[in-house]
Amino acid sequence: MIRVVVADDHAVVRSGLTGLIEGTDDLEVVAVAADGREAVEQVRWHRPDVALMDLQMPGIDGVEATRTIVAEGLGAEVLVLTSFSDQARIHAAIDAGAVGYLLKDAEPAVLLDGIRAVARGESPIDPRAARHLLAARPSDGSEAVGELSPRETEVLRLVVEGLLNKQIAQRLGVTERTVKAHLTSVYQRIGVADRTQAALWAQRHGLVDPS
Repeated sequence: MIRVVVADDHAVVRSGLTGLIEGTDDLEVVAVAADGREAVEQVRWHRPDVALMDLQMPGIDGVEATRTIVAEGLGAEVLVLTSFSDQARIHAAIDAGAVGYLLKDAEPAVLLDGIRAVARGESPIDPRAARHLLAARPSDGSEAVGELSPRETEVLRLVVEGLLNKQIAQRLGVTERTVKAHLTSVYQRIGVADRTQAALWAQRHGLVDPS
């Protein structure tokens, strides 16, 4: 079973998400939270596989909660569930370590598949939101090259070599979670949605030898 903590400040939304998730055979909600502080506490206590995180919450918001969960290495992957109006927070959440995000008007099946994808180590991104983020990126990608940190560039080069996250982690002496966080940041910075697009981007912009 994939264990999930649901964090949202609206009781109706929490109830609806819980009912949707509990209606599956492979997912279960182990706790719910009404704000970021409670989300962190529930993740600390239950150690779920996935934290489904709203961003706009009172007190400690979803961005800060995500940053704390990732920094403490609590074992939960953070999947943001948000809206287009939260675009600035989406960037902040990815920088904080969220591994994917979906929109609140997504079809139920898309949301459930997104949770499963995060648990498998993937980074689901709603196509509509990705389109908006791509539109905000430099058209030729030249500025994005300079935005990548040395470690992000190193991870990207190893992706081009065909290494999996676990292999990259072993090569760099870091955790697999850290690799996932770096890749999510890379995807956001260069405006792509998956490893294949990232590898092609790296070759186009001279970060690796295309041969």
